Amino acid sequence: MAAPLVDYSRDANPSPLVPTASNLILIDNYDSFTWNVYQYLVLEGAKVTVFRNDKITLDELIAKKPTQLVISPGPGHPKTDSGISRDAIRHFAGKIPIFGVCMGQQCIIDLYGGDVSYAGEILHGKTSPLTHDGRGVYAGLEQGLPVTRYHSLAGTHVTLPECLEVTSWIAKEDGSKGVIMGVRHKEYTIEGVQFHPESILSAEGRTMLRNFLHMQGGTWAENERLQKQKAAPKPAPSAGSGSSNILQRIYAARRTAVSAQKQLPSQRPSDLQAAYRLGLAPPQISFPDRLRQSPFPVSLMAEIKRASPSKGVFALDIDAPSQARKYALAGASVISVLTEPEWFKGSIEDLRAVRRVLDGMPNRPAVLRKEFVFDEYQILEARLAGADTVLLIVKMLEPELLKRLYDYSLSLGMEPLVEVQNAEEMTVAINLGAKVIGVNNRNLENFEVDLGTTGRLRSMVPEGTILCALSGINSHQDVLDCKHDGVNAVLVGEAIMRAPDASTFIRDLCAGPEQDDAQQKQESAPPLLVKICGTRSAAAATEAIRAGADLVGMILVPGTKRCVSHDTALAISAAVHSARLARSPPVAPNPSSEGSKQTQAQDWFTHTAATLREMVKTRGPLLVGVFMNQPLSDILTAVRVYDLDIVQLHGNEPLEWARLIPVPVIRKFTPSKDSSQTDLLRVRGYHVLPLLDSGAGSGRLLDLDGVRQVLREEEGVQIMLAGGLDEGNVAEVVRGLGELGTRVVAVDVSSGVEVGGEQSVERVREFIKAAKGIR
Repeated sequence: MAAPLVDYSRDANPSPLVPTASNLILIDNYDSFTWNVYQYLVLEGAKVTVFRNDKITLDELIAKKPTQLVISPGPGHPKTDSGISRDAIRHFAGKIPIFGVCMGQQCIIDLYGGDVSYAGEILHGKTSPLTHDGRGVYAGLEQGLPVTRYHSLAGTHVTLPECLEVTSWIAKEDGSKGVIMGVRHKEYTIEGVQFHPESILSAEGRTMLRNFLHMQGGTWAENERLQKQKAAPKPAPSAGSGSSNILQRIYAARRTAVSAQKQLPSQRPSDLQAAYRLGLAPPQISFPDRLRQSPFPVSLMAEIKRASPSKGVFALDIDAPSQARKYALAGASVISVLTEPEWFKGSIEDLRAVRRVLDGMPNRPAVLRKEFVFDEYQILEARLAGADTVLLIVKMLEPELLKRLYDYSLSLGMEPLVEVQNAEEMTVAINLGAKVIGVNNRNLENFEVDLGTTGRLRSMVPEGTILCALSGINSHQDVLDCKHDGVNAVLVGEAIMRAPDASTFIRDLCAGPEQDDAQQKQESAPPLLVKICGTRSAAAATEAIRAGADLVGMILVPGTKRCVSHDTALAISAAVHSARLARSPPVAPNPSSEGSKQTQAQDWFTHTAATLREMVKTRGPLLVGVFMNQPLSDILTAVRVYDLDIVQLHGNEPLEWARLIPVPVIRKFTPSKDSSQTDLLRVRGYHVLPLLDSGAGSGRLLDLDGVRQVLREEEGVQIMLAGGLDEGNVAEVVRGLGELGTRVVAVDVSSGVEVGGEQSVERVREFIKAAKGIR
């Protein structure tokens, strides 16, 4: 009489959730047993998501950041029928615990070089007594447990890879090891079983899966250490520690918010990965290198922060990009952006806007995401928003998570700022290999500030590592004290945010009031550049250059009255370039010129104006080709054929053409009530100068009220001025702008130097003389 079948599946009472199994991914190899495995995992406290082996890519799987990986049973051979399973094991090996069932184990053996072949018997529902080594998934289990086998393939003892060991088997009649029933990687937290623990005929199947779920880390050594930490008693928070509770609440709230955000279409991890693969992350700069560049003895990390748990709301009305521009132009090496919304009143959109306002700014500051970072998702989100670095707080992160986040940040090209508060945490940061370490002078348990904290830890910091003081800096004396203690950079937030004038406060804070007074003594505005446009002959170009013209413009717009022919354009080009060769001797670039000695950011238009002056100084007169609503291909051809130095666009060409044209671009705008004009005029990173003009050679005088309005509203914009200018009014027009006139880089004339529709050499000379006499 056959022995009765025993149902070893216990009742379906669920176990408590396992915190370390919050995102287990189960790969389904098209086997109905997958859902029995799923049931046991869920009943044992795991949060499980199932993906069929051909319905998810490896990149998508990586983006989901699984806490554990389980490979299900399935028909066929692991080489040909397991889909993504082998690639998934290969990627996550050494990173997270991995468990394979039946084909899942076969994938492990095959991946590491073993032979998976006919096991010598075909079994379908065969129950056999199991012998095991009592470790890993078998911890605490008796020998001889009945387990159920469904397989015809298995790994072989002869070909078992050196990196794997046999953990369980079906004993032969003589007691020797028979068919391999379990394997384990010797270093990585990887186990597999050939039998089916999820079968109702397998004893202790749930216990085996429970043992797996409580494994942590990617290696057995890491798992052992984590298990010891888990078993160690945690110190209880002190009674009445309200600030500690606030930190816990912030951390818990951020975890909840990030978890919810990861479920939103367009913000899922897979969406972020796709955007990153498409190259949508803005260009980045080196955080450590930028910290080493500063106009001040101690570099400044200026923070955008509207509130804090200790001080409440104090700068709610300040908009992030405007504040960031002030910080950058005042000399900040780094701009720190708080992106926590509830207690600090920030957001990732603040960071995105800050990064955009810095676009096109030469030597821009690095951008730091200041946040409670605990997930790779937040780091990738920061990178896509334009961050150059992120904050990692040692106090908030377990060592293995800190290491994982640090390495992930490096993989995206971002050296993190690692925050510490005491000697123990400093040791962790140093062992991590951090190149930039910040010491929080504020105790995160009671929010008390001790400015001596950074100095006391200075001796521990390796040579070459940048040390930053992260809080409590409010005065120039504080900065001097930090410098005396060997601090390389200071982070200042609330004090700047509260200041009536952020730029002045930064200069006083970092350089001292005396230096601020010296800086107020502005150098006189540089001489005006003069452009003679509408040139229609080589002789006229030569005369203009002799008279002192800095730029010679020729019209290349077919159908217009001043348009020159191909042959004439070639002749004008030859005349301009010959005039350069005639210079004796050519002026060499000045290595100590304005552009090369900058240790702080410049506004785009300040930089381009200086560059234009330097081009004129070192090369001589520049040749400008004027175009209007012509194909880009025609413009590019003209640049090459006529050897143009500058392109001037007078139509409705797309703004981004400026980045496709291989020479600097001047773009014409007409001041008007149409805000779209000024919206484009102010955009940095495209045209080198906006040309304010009333029309294409119309001779109409430009509305000076409109010019004043543009210059008042668009701080930092420098312009070329045209429209109705002549030798009799150019000085009056420029001087009539008052202080705003210092932002006129060049004047441009066409009809104003003509007589009877032809250029007059005498009027050209008089115009240049009048313009050069302005300053």
